[in-house]
Amino acid sequence: MKGKSMPEPTATWSARPAEAAETPHVAPCPSPAPPGLRPLDGVRVLDLGGIGPGPFATMMLADLGAEVIRLEPPRQQGDAANPVLDRGKRFLTTDLKTSTGTQLAASLAADADILIEGFLPGTAERLGLGPDDLHAVNPALVYGRITGYGQTGPKAQKAGHDLGYIASTGLLHQLGRADGPPQFPANLLADFGGGGMLLVVGVLAALPRARTTGAGTVVDAAMVDGANLLWSMMHGFTATGLWREDARGHNLLDSGAPFYDVYPTADDRYVSVACIEPAFFAEFVRTLELEDRLPEPLGEFDHWQPRHWPALRAAFAPALASYTLDELSELFAGRDACVEPVLTMAEAKRDPHNVARGLFHTDATGVGQPSPAPRFTPAKGVREDEQ
Repeated sequence: MKGKSMPEPTATWSARPAEAAETPHVAPCPSPAPPGLRPLDGVRVLDLGGIGPGPFATMMLADLGAEVIRLEPPRQQGDAANPVLDRGKRFLTTDLKTSTGTQLAASLAADADILIEGFLPGTAERLGLGPDDLHAVNPALVYGRITGYGQTGPKAQKAGHDLGYIASTGLLHQLGRADGPPQFPANLLADFGGGGMLLVVGVLAALPRARTTGAGTVVDAAMVDGANLLWSMMHGFTATGLWREDARGHNLLDSGAPFYDVYPTADDRYVSVACIEPAFFAEFVRTLELEDRLPEPLGEFDHWQPRHWPALRAAFAPALASYTLDELSELFAGRDACVEPVLTMAEAKRDPHNVARGLFHTDATGVGQPSPAPRFTPAKGVREDEQ
């Protein structure tokens, strides 16, 4: 492991881009676990800046215990910071378009384990901060790059956002109801799931090899690649005949199946139903007393057959609509029927299970945060100071 001495600050340290400080300062951050259970303790990450998936990736690395140093350009001073994506990091304000800025970045990279950049392909090279430049001073550096379309290919230089990435991979066409336009889950699929999360997987996969061999790696995390990877199960379903790529809203998990959908309730709320497996389906049907509405006896009935879905939906919808959301919650309490109320975010923060798990966290400044995940527990018989 390299020594972790900090270079003399030749730019402004801050807790956030808008808050100057004379010494390094850690932004407010919920603690994911006691210090001995932060598995990336001793790992230094240099974040060259960017928006969205890159900062999300370095937020995760900070949650896991890494020391994250993020460089911000002067033009962002005074801009509103994201108090969640910025948690747990230290900031330096410096201009990478100047020789002073690039020298500072190179000096920090020389003592880093992982570097993250989210520029258009070729930008880091033009700044003198590309993989070849930095591997010359730190051969073991894991160099993580995140872009929309990847480092290669006809669209590599094209600007874009999550919506366009999932449109270009065919995923957007798959999402939504049969009688409506494609629907998208905010920017979760490409930016954060297929982008930032896969970047974290990539750099952490490369880190043990770098430490063992002293040879660094370039990790090319493209959001189109990662979003497509998230669709792996459906690609498999297509191969086995369980999914039709040309039939949005007619498949098992896309609102086609009546036992995997959301339904309105008597008080204009919604309840989610996800009783895919036979045991859960049977429990759902019995709880609503709908056995006599099935086309065949429950014990012999194959609810996965699409020919039965119109009849099931015709039975489920009015039955669920006859109850309020609270009544359905009480009715299905303690029953394994895979039924959950669709909670508002405010309600989710008060949900007893979420409270018990500490799913949400309010930091010292009053900002609501999602608590870090996953969680780590020491092996039995091993002291925390031995981790």
